Amino acid sequence: MSLATMSAQITDFAHRADPYPLYAALRESPVTRQDDGSYLVSTYYEVRSLANDPRLSNDLRNRPPGAGGPAVAEEDTSLPPSFIFHDPPEHERLRNTAMRQFGPPHSPRFLYDMQDDIAKIVADLLDGLDGRTEVDVVDDFAYPLPVTAICKILGVPREDEPLFHGWADTVASGLDPSQGKEKARQARVELGAYLSDLIDTKRRHPGNGILGPLARETGAGGSMSKAELVATSILLLIAGHETTVNLISNTTLTLLRHPDVLKRFRNEPGLVVPLIEEVLRYEPPVQFIPFTLALSDIDIAGTTIPKGSPVWLLLASANRDPRRFADPDRFDPDREDNQHLGFYTGIHYCFGAPLARMEAQLALPRLFRRLENPRLLADPPPYRVNPVLRGPRHLPLAIDGLAA
Repeated sequence: MSLATMSAQITDFAHRADPYPLYAALRESPVTRQDDGSYLVSTYYEVRSLANDPRLSNDLRNRPPGAGGPAVAEEDTSLPPSFIFHDPPEHERLRNTAMRQFGPPHSPRFLYDMQDDIAKIVADLLDGLDGRTEVDVVDDFAYPLPVTAICKILGVPREDEPLFHGWADTVASGLDPSQGKEKARQARVELGAYLSDLIDTKRRHPGNGILGPLARETGAGGSMSKAELVATSILLLIAGHETTVNLISNTTLTLLRHPDVLKRFRNEPGLVVPLIEEVLRYEPPVQFIPFTLALSDIDIAGTTIPKGSPVWLLLASANRDPRRFADPDRFDPDREDNQHLGFYTGIHYCFGAPLARMEAQLALPRLFRRLENPRLLADPPPYRVNPVLRGPRHLPLAIDGLAA
């Protein structure tokens, strides 16, 4: 296989179920130039170094049209870019404002206090499977859980949740290159208008959720504009939702492929944390970052990446680099020193990582406690088209029933 065309092979749907042989071939050369002038970085220390290098830019204004190819979904141009597409100092201003609602020192108990709400959502979804002998873990469980949680986090009124679910579904479909973009763009416009009205309401009557406090920080002299808050809210919905769907689905699939580990998981409550960390290394929900750009010449691993070159950071490949992880293709929840890149690293470390971890840690033990004798009906299952946010589109299981 030609290493100069690997970006096309990685994005080719034919490799979605198992991209790891492609990554293994790429790691023979840590930095590989592609025929289109972009550079793929595939090894752990080099990915980690560049992810923390200020000479690599996320800012859309620095990116030539089409950089990232079919792997990158364009954002709605009627809104300012979300903070993942900004460099410092704008990135820090926007991200830090949003983060204040999620943790210390401003909101030290926010996620802790969400646990009961998320456990209730999990229980309700599982109760809804009663009487079934077949379930789709994605459609019936992994997909509705995080969007319902994000509605609570933002403070979306309960009666508007079905509307919000519909928009989330359609906007997320736009992340798949094969899908029509127009419906996703229209849903983004409608979602943006809804959020804009909700922000106005929250400014007057804060109520529950983070939009109330954030709404008071918009406007003249505020930390972000109203349009920036709308863009941040959409980012939270999409990034927080899609990564959690894949994390739960990938963990379920991995456990069913490793029955010995599944047996331990059911009997050892303390295994949930290291097991999820190992899934984040072994089957990360975000496979690679395809939209960075070199602001100057960068010398790394014997290669010079020229100024202006698009750079792809292959997180899933770095996570299986044998120079960093012993026996990297083995799923091992007892793995020590598991400093994976499943949620990225550096200033763009995943904003929703603590929430995704908490949802998975609450959801997965309950899922496997309630499902009686789950068996895969398709292996590999049908995968989503998007090569960046890689996970099953459906995960059909046969079950003997639902435990009380």
